Amino acid sequence: MDVTMSLTVNGEKKTITTDPSRRLLDVLREDLQLTGTKYGCGQSQCGACTVLINGRAVHSCVTPVGSVNNTEVITVEGLARGDVLHPVQAAFLAEGAIQCGYCTPGMIMRAVALLDSDPNPSDSTIKAWMNANICRCNGYTKILNAVRRAARQNLEVTVP
Repeated sequence: MDVTMSLTVNGEKKTITTDPSRRLLDVLREDLQLTGTKYGCGQSQCGACTVLINGRAVHSCVTPVGSVNNTEVITVEGLARGDVLHPVQAAFLAEGAIQCGYCTPGMIMRAVALLDSDPNPSDSTIKAWMNANICRCNGYTKILNAVRRAARQNLEVTVP
């Protein structure tokens, strides 16, 4: 049975009517045409589908849309401000932390959540946080460098 629910996606209030057991991933991609969030494994193992729900990194492939009623969802499309990339997006680009690109949206979203919770993480903290996402191209060194760069840039911006 379909239910009408409200959520804020990338800063815009959305009302959707759907089966509340549908995956958030499917609603984002099919109903809202936000295809930056990728389907990887469908089992919460790879992290390609990572989005932020109320600031927390969540695998949208196992998240029923009914559980996000009245929440704030941010996808990779919601990070940039016009033509200005989010610092994590810019760092991934600068470090070449994009090979095939399939894991990149999920990696970026997890890195954003990390830096929001710890603006100056150690390498071991970065590795522990990013461990929830898999890069099949094995670009981990460049991804680590990108998260380090984003942390440095963030510190430079926020320190007077």
